[in-house]
Parts: sequence; structure tokens; C-alpha cells
Amino acid sequence: MRNRLIIWVLPALLMAYWGRAAAQEPSGLQMVDLPGGKLRMAATEVTNRQYEAFDPTHRRSFSTGDDDAVTMVSWDDARRFCLWLSQHTGRHFRLPSEEEWEWACRAGTATPYNTGLTYPYPKAQANNRIKDTVSLQVAMFPPNAWGLYDMHGNVEEWCIDPWDAAGTMRVTRGGSHNMELRYLRSDARAAALADDRSVLRGFRVVEEIVNSSLADKPFFAEPMPYIVPPADTQTPFFSHNHQPAVVAVGNDLLSIWFSTDAEAGREMVVLQSRWHDGVWQPAALFFKVPERNMTGSALMSLANGTLLHMGGVGDAGEWRDLALCVRRSVDGGRSWSTPVLAQPEHTVRHQVIAGPIATRSGRLLLCCDAGPGGDDGTALHASDDGGLSWRDLGGTIRGIHAGIVELADGSLMALGRGQSLEGHMPCSRSYDSGVTWHYSPSPFPPIGSGQRLVLRRLQEGPLMLCSFGQGGLYVALSYDEGTTWPVCRLLTDGHTRNLDGGAWTGTFTLDATHAEPAGYLACTQTPDGVIHLLSSRVHYRFNLKWIEQEL
Repeated sequence: MRNRLIIWVLPALLMAYWGRAAAQEPSGLQMVDLPGGKLRMAATEVTNRQYEAFDPTHRRSFSTGDDDAVTMVSWDDARRFCLWLSQHTGRHFRLPSEEEWEWACRAGTATPYNTGLTYPYPKAQANNRIKDTVSLQVAMFPPNAWGLYDMHGNVEEWCIDPWDAAGTMRVTRGGSHNMELRYLRSDARAAALADDRSVLRGFRVVEEIVNSSLADKPFFAEPMPYIVPPADTQTPFFSHNHQPAVVAVGNDLLSIWFSTDAEAGREMVVLQSRWHDGVWQPAALFFKVPERNMTGSALMSLANGTLLHMGGVGDAGEWRDLALCVRRSVDGGRSWSTPVLAQPEHTVRHQVIAGPIATRSGRLLLCCDAGPGGDDGTALHASDDGGLSWRDLGGTIRGIHAGIVELADGSLMALGRGQSLEGHMPCSRSYDSGVTWHYSPSPFPPIGSGQRLVLRRLQEGPLMLCSFGQGGLYVALSYDEGTTWPVCRLLTDGHTRNLDGGAWTGTFTLDATHAEPAGYLACTQTPDGVIHLLSSRVHYRFNLKWIEQEL
């Protein structure tokens, strides 16, 4: 049975981009629900009409009809169309991965083509010297079993995946007009330079489906390890895996952490794992400067979908003197730009802490430990150019490993480890954008060795603190910008489990009155409302309704 076809229409105001009368019915993308309920794919390639709503300056070549598949678009053109579409619809569109593309193309088949051993609908056979003129109108032939047209031929389709480590070439799938039939197979792979525009290439989009039902009722999932040993023997993997950072990529996750035998070791590497469809992939190498300590990492996603990685790079084998390194990714973390030393001096105040934020003004803020000691506090760095350059604001937050939030009045609030005040965790407030700080005791117990807190604003509005107290790991909520914290509960659903927290935590019992006793925390929230909290080894998943439910 064919999957349900969902049709949506671009708003009429976008007709101005097409230069047509506003009364004319605009053309819309047709999105097909794929099996599993987590992804939709466009039934056809993006057409000239649809693309030119985004870029009215696009010039047609070879593909000339309104309903022809768009050509002469680079990989970045296609990516920017997806970002534009996401902004105009409030939904999450992107290019498909090549794994998703082939799965959708096959539609349950295992033959060379989704029609069997051959494909009976080629628009033209190959001419290696001259591209014969053929129609590129979409949906001229029957769709595959899942309702997708032109998965074989018509135009090659850009995928999000890099072909090479540098990301200068991107994968294309599906083959094109004027190609031999064998290049149209379901498993045929090709690549092109990311900035290449050709009459052979176009693209189609996928949409990640947000499961809004998860936000409607309390949700707490079985805790799981996110650190999975590598599937090969070439990836370096050491005994001590610690200090995570995590970022949401749609409803998927990208996590990173350091792996080493000694925290002051030159062997230290930064590893990564991706979480997709509820499964963490085996660890893979994320970043390494040979023979240098790599302590401290942070990840964040900008409004335009660009990911940032900030990390420390030592000049020897310890974490005291670090330079601040920055990399960028425009494809969900599949490839990264050349590392840039945004603050090249190897010195203190550069030990990166997970949890950077963007303020309402667009400024990016990044916490870094101000020194290697437990009482050195936290430095705050700012970027006003989207993370290209950073500067130390000069002030010092009380407590190391600090988490920071912007409050409704524009001031900043931070909580940190150590340097307690009156027996409580210190709270730091800044009313001048982080240049100077005022200190007071918070209502929370102080934390110590082997522990790092998370402080963030949830997408629903409340502030959330995850930290450690007498019973272990707890989560607290504030609805009045940190003045009071009326909700506070242990991070456990009451079921008894024996878990391995890794790093400095080791094994522990999770039950109705005990939660994880220690760990370095990192957190993100996916569009479906799920809060993903990583400790040194364990991945917790829950939502706001679960935190708020009566115990």
C-alpha cells in the first residue's frame, strides 16, 4: 500500500518572488511519509518554480520549464534553499543523507533498480560527447512503491554527505539524463565539487518529523551508555573517557568527549558518536592534534544551522596552557572546516566548558575555566561574528565548570563548582554583559571533584539546573528567572538499575532514592521537546512534563 501523500502549499505572499499574479495558485512541494514515521521526502526533485521562490535570480539552463527539475545549483545553493524553507515553514528541512536516499530509492527492493533488474523509463541513452535535449519535467513516469518519482535518472541529486574528509566534494545519487543506465542503479554513487553547478545536477529535500506527542505527557526513557567502543582497531580508544559536549542535529544528536589514559596525557583524542533512531553509533575520531593535550570541548548550533566546535589545544601534555580552536560545519557535523586558532596564545582561561549560548542580541558566549585549579573560577569569552573570533571579557565567574544563562532583563546568571558561599553553590550575576560579576549564595548544595553541572533555558521557557546533591543527580526548575526553584527532583524513575557511569563515577545503583552520584554533565534539547542529558557515560532522556509531574 502506498504511503500517504502530504501536500503543502507555499504561502501566497511568496508569489511576489515569482513575479506572477498573486491570485495564481502557487505550486507546492509534495512530501511523502516514509516508513518509521520520522522522515518525509519530497515526491520529486525541487523544480524551477519552487527554487526560484527562494532565488528569483536563478537562470535556467537546459532545464527550462516551471515544472522541470532545477539544475545549475551548487551543494551550498541546495543547502541554503533548505534553510530558507525551514525558516518560512517552521519545520526542519535538509538534504538527505546518502543512506536515507538509497533506502528511499529502493522502497523495499533489493534489485539494481526499484523496478527490478532494469529500469524501463530512461529519458535518453548516453552520448558521451553531446547532451541530447530531453524534458526534465518531474513525475513523468510511475513512482516507486513509496510514492517517490524520478529516483532513477532525470537529474543527479545532492546528498548532505561529504565524499572527502575536507568536505570539498559532496555525494550525489540517482544518476542523470544522458547517462548510461548502469549509472542510474539504486547503489550507484558519484560525487561533485561542492561549488560545481551543472545541467546534470539538482536535488530533493527531506523533512524531519517532530513527534509533538512526546511533549504532551511525562516521558522518561531507559538510561543508556552513549560511549560505544569503536568498530575498528584504527580509532584510538583509551581507558578514561570523560568531559562530554552534545548538540542536537534535528532530532538526532552529535556527542563528543575526550579519550585518554591520563588527563595530562599527550595521547588524548576527541572522539564522537551520533545518536540516530535511538541508537548510538560506535565511537569515531572527531579531532586530534598529534602529541598535544586536547582538554575541553563545546558544541553549539547557530540559527542558520551551522554547527560550531570550540576546543582547547595544548602546547604540551597538560591542560594548563591551551589555545582556543574553532571549527565550523554546514552539514550537520559530517565534515568540518579547517581549524582556526581564535585565541592562539597558550595560556590559562582557555579550557573550554560545554554549554555555550547565544544571547537575544546574537552574541555568542562561551565559558572556559580560568585556571587549572579548583578555585580559579570561570572566564567568559564572547563572539560577535558568529564564532569566527572570540575575546575574553576579563571578568571571572565564581566556581569552575560554570553554566550560564541570559535572563529576561538581559543580565547574565551563572552557577559553578567550588568556591562555595555560606555553604552553598555560588551564584554569579552580571549586569554589564559579562565584564563584571556580583556573587551570592544559591539555594543549592556545592559540588566537587568529578562533578559538573548544567544550567540552561528550556525551549518551553523555564530555567533548568541539573546538578548533584545528597541523593545524587537532580533536576530543578525555575519559572521566575532564577529567583525561586519550586521544582526539584532526583533524576530517576524509581526503578532499580545497576549502571556504569564511567570516568571518575564508576558503577552505581539507580533506584527510588538514589541517582548518579557524580559525572560531568552536558545537555541539549531536541525539537520534539526531549531533554538529552549526558553524564560521563550515561545518556538520560526525559521531558519537561516528567520533571513537573507530582512524585
